[in-house]
Order: sequence, then C-alpha cells, then structure tokens
Amino acid sequence: MHRLLSGTRVYVMPVPAAASAAHEAGVERLLASYRSIPATASVRLAKPTSNLFRARAKRDAPGLDVSGLTNVIAVDPEARTADVAGMCTYEDLVAATLPYGLSPLVVPQLKTITLGGAVTGLGIESASFRNGLPHESVLEMDILTGAGELLTVSPQQHPDLYRAFPNSYGTLGYSTRLRIELETIKPFVALRHVRFHSLADMVAAMDRIIDTGGLDGVPVDYLDGVVFSADESYLCVGVRTTTAGPVSDYTGQDIYYRSIQHQTGIKEDRLTMHDYFWRWDTDWFWCSRSFGAQNPQVRRWWPRRYRRSSVYWKLVALDHRFGIADRIEKRQGRPPRERVVQDVEVPIERTTEFLEWFLQTVPIAPVWLCPLRLRDEGGWPLYPIQPGRTYVNVGFWSSVPAGATEGATNRLIEAKVGELDGHKSLYSDSYYSREEFDELYGGEAYKTVKKTYDPDSRLLDLYAKAVQRR
Repeated sequence: MHRLLSGTRVYVMPVPAAASAAHEAGVERLLASYRSIPATASVRLAKPTSNLFRARAKRDAPGLDVSGLTNVIAVDPEARTADVAGMCTYEDLVAATLPYGLSPLVVPQLKTITLGGAVTGLGIESASFRNGLPHESVLEMDILTGAGELLTVSPQQHPDLYRAFPNSYGTLGYSTRLRIELETIKPFVALRHVRFHSLADMVAAMDRIIDTGGLDGVPVDYLDGVVFSADESYLCVGVRTTTAGPVSDYTGQDIYYRSIQHQTGIKEDRLTMHDYFWRWDTDWFWCSRSFGAQNPQVRRWWPRRYRRSSVYWKLVALDHRFGIADRIEKRQGRPPRERVVQDVEVPIERTTEFLEWFLQTVPIAPVWLCPLRLRDEGGWPLYPIQPGRTYVNVGFWSSVPAGATEGATNRLIEAKVGELDGHKSLYSDSYYSREEFDELYGGEAYKTVKKTYDPDSRLLDLYAKAVQRR
C-alpha cells in the first residue's frame, strides 16, 4: 500500500495488482447477485444511501451487491487518467489524484456523489464552463446491462449505449468501472467574489468570462455564482496558483457562502485546492441552516466530522420517513410545505429572464449559478442540450407553502424552463406527462437503446423512475 498525503487526509493507494484483484472480486459479487434475482423480478441496487430527492418506494426484494465497487483502481499520472469503480465517491477519487497534482475534469460539489452516479445522473461544477459535464471526460466504462451482460463501452464500442447512458439513472445498466481523463492542478485557488447590483449585469459579465476565458486579462479556471436577491448577486471567479499564502478554513465556525457577501466591488479569498473542491459540502451549500448548524451556539458543539452533506442528507431522509416537518407545520397551524429541490439548465441569453421570474414567483433564496458548455460535439440524446451553446445551471433547494394541487410550484418551474428552451435534472420530483418527458429526454432514441440492452425490462423505465410514484 502507498500512503499519499492529500490535504488533511491520508489516502492509502492500493498496489495496482491488489486493487485490480479486489475490483475483479467485487465485479464477481455483483454478477452473482444479479444471477440470484428471479427472472421475473426487477433489478435494482442494494445501497443504503442516495443523493436523489425524489420519492422511492420500499422494496423487499434483494438488490445488486455493489459493496466491492467503491475504490479507485489505478491512477496513471503520465497518461493523466484514472480507473475508478462505479460506486467510488468523489471524496475518495480526489484524495487519490491530488497527490499527483491531478484532479477529475469536473468535481461535483458534494463529497458522497459517486463517479457512476454523476455519469448516469449528471453532475456539474465550477469547471463546467470549460470542461463540460462529468460524463464527457469518460474514455470508456464497463456497464452491467439489464440483460446481465458486462460490456465495455466507449465512443468506438457500443457507441449507442455510451451516448445514451448519461441521464439514464440506472435504467440502462450500472457502471462497474470508468476510465476518466484527469487534468493538472495547482496547490491553491485564488478567489475573487465580484458583486453585482443588477442580474443583467451579472449574467453579461459571466458571458464575457466564458467567451474570453478570463477576467481582466487573467485566465479563469473556475466560475460559479450566487444570487441572494435581485440587487445582490455574485460571480465567484477562481484561478489556480502555486503562490503560497494565508488560506481560509470553512470547515469550522466560518461559513463559505456568507464569506462571499460584501457591499461593493471585489472581495478576495484563497483556499487550498482540496478545500476549494469541498467548499460547499460543509454546509450543503446553505441548507445546513435548516438543522441549526449555522447557529454559532449549535455550531460550536456540532463536531466537524458531522458537518457534511452526507449527514444532512440522513436527517432529511428521517424527515421524509416520519413526516417531522409537516407535523411541526400542522401543530403550528400552518399548511404543509412542498419540496422544491431542483437544478435546471437555461440558455445564458434567457438566464436573466428566468432569474427575475423565479425571484418574483418562488420564495426561495439564495440560488446557485453554474455556467456550462458541452465539450463533445456528438451530443447526448437523454439530455439534449446543444453543443456550442452556453447554459447556466440554476440550483435552488428548499420548500414553499403547498399549493392547491400536488407539486404546484414545481409544475410552474417546469413550464417556465420549457418555455425558455431549458432542461431540468431528474434527481428530484418531476411532474411531466409521458409525451412531454419523451420530447425532452430522449424519446425514441431511449426506447431503441432500452430494447437493445434491456430487452426483458429488468430495469425500470426512465419515466417510471423519474416521474411516476413507485
């Protein structure tokens, strides 16, 4: 075993032969668990946690054993690639690559997102304006299909499955191994938080940075933003650097998103590369406030190791299971609340319009912004945003008073996003009709690939999984 230092963690990198053997054993357990499921039963993963926010029905039938598919198999610093098991988290992947001065091209902002999950369910982060989405850095992957076949897919091998796999959410198969590109990084990120008093000015500045690749003549490596209100928004501009100096720590009493705010102009900050990747995880962006974790008195006694998205997610899961929040609302004489947890992609030229509508219509703030442009010109049929066009991911995660019909606010958002030629991610509640869904998420292309690689429908249909209540 090789012990490699990464930020505050020590990552134990297995000897390549041992890591490969362990992965092969994990794949064999997965295949054995597939064979043990009756031919008449649906196939699903047996995993205790998830980063999904849509309702999932309880199932008593056994699922696929993915317990042996959680590791980094190998890092090749010369080729700048990594072979990674499908259930490996980005936390472990980053810990394995940082000691080599490398990172994935896109590192989703929450530690427990898995590489396989980010590819089959999409992911995004502040490098997406130059590196696209995580699945675009996949060189090849091994997929267990619904038919029980283990296939290696790439742009040259089974290209139809390779192209349709992103945004299929496990309905075409499960990745067991992915080979991905890596990029060179530096030890620190210098940040500039640029304040705007106008949404239109902020979006225009974002567009200029994307088109030129820089700000004030300096190349930009990372770009995202936060909207607190119509007259208070920020672009967070990151530049990788080797220059040493004081760095901030947002795993303690200080809270990252609050550090962004200032009255006018530009506020500078500096983080280690490791802490930049996970700057949002400590407080789950700003959602930790729902659990009191941002209250200074509570925070002082809340152990650092429990200030992370995975812990907050477990608390949310308990609330969903027992209806705690709705019971509190009822006791206080208030109506139940509708969960509005969404990420949507809107063309940049329509982003100001969407933000103005959202702030006037939906009582949720702050919201997160993350621009993206696809790297690959070939397109991805289950999430058909246009190559060469800039989009902005708008993320908002909270709840609103429930309306007269189920999902009233979510339905309004879906309609507005469609009107603006956008798309929304499928990790949370969706209310599309079958016809609307097919038009937006692959339609006939999906059905063709589904019939080819899951002819007996052992896996759920995408519409059933993403929209219908199971």
